[in-house]
Amino acid sequence: MAVAAPSALAPAVPPPVRPAAGSALAVLGRAGRASWRYAVALAALVFALFPILFVVSASFNPLGTLTSSNSLFSRVSIGNYGDLLTDPTHPYGHWFANSMFIGAVTAVGTVFLGACAAYAFSRFRFRGRRGGLLTLILLQMFPQTLAYVAIFLLLTTLKNVFPILGLDSQVGLVMVYLGGALGVNTFLMYGFFNTVPQSLDESAKIDGASHGQIFFTIILRLVAPILAVVALLSFIGTLNDFVIASVVLTTPDKQTLAVGLYQYISQSFSERWGVFASGAVLAALPVVAIFMGLQKYIVSGLTAGSVKG
Repeated sequence: MAVAAPSALAPAVPPPVRPAAGSALAVLGRAGRASWRYAVALAALVFALFPILFVVSASFNPLGTLTSSNSLFSRVSIGNYGDLLTDPTHPYGHWFANSMFIGAVTAVGTVFLGACAAYAFSRFRFRGRRGGLLTLILLQMFPQTLAYVAIFLLLTTLKNVFPILGLDSQVGLVMVYLGGALGVNTFLMYGFFNTVPQSLDESAKIDGASHGQIFFTIILRLVAPILAVVALLSFIGTLNDFVIASVVLTTPDKQTLAVGLYQYISQSFSERWGVFASGAVLAALPVVAIFMGLQKYIVSGLTAGSVKG
């Protein structure tokens, strides 16, 4: 049986009406889809800023207790900062200078040693190269707490032979930091060095440049982002370290900020949280300044090395 063709006079079904790209409905739709992103970003911002605001509020609170700081900025006074900088039994100025010195030297040494090792692993082919890279990875699997006793015994023995590298020596503490951070920083830089084309090295060799000239004049300029990231992470890690610094440094004038500030809250009946918070705020200022100065290198330094390894 033949099927009759549809009549040409039958009314056509109109297509669904869609809002124009610039209409109010389209704008509302895009705003609704993006609203949850703004909500998540706002929640993350509040979550990140609340501890900072609480510490800053506690540093200006004259009562010096944590319970009195629950109401943010209910009382404002700079007395805690005055007590922090004028207390003769707690030399905050010495602690601050020691932390800046140890952090700066450790950051520079870590960058230099890690860059040299990463350049060697990236550009040279030698026996034990692959085994060395695997060893650097395996060493990071063991927690640093396993080495505390060994570090203490080693520095105690070195103090009798080389006092400058022994226990209660800032130089010895720097050496401990350099050795502990060399593995992970070398492997991090190694991935970034591999992104630099080796044709640049070959061109420089044709012009008569040595490996040292290639490394210092060409490669280091191209890998500046990862150098900035490693320096920043090393400085922050050194400034925040408490356990190793408390084991190595025993003289109050040689201690770092983390060890010295702990004395304000270590005694149960004489806790001075306000002074402790003011010291923490002042200690965070150099980190914020360095972070803002190196901000443009951070994203590229952390991601470019993962493209090619």
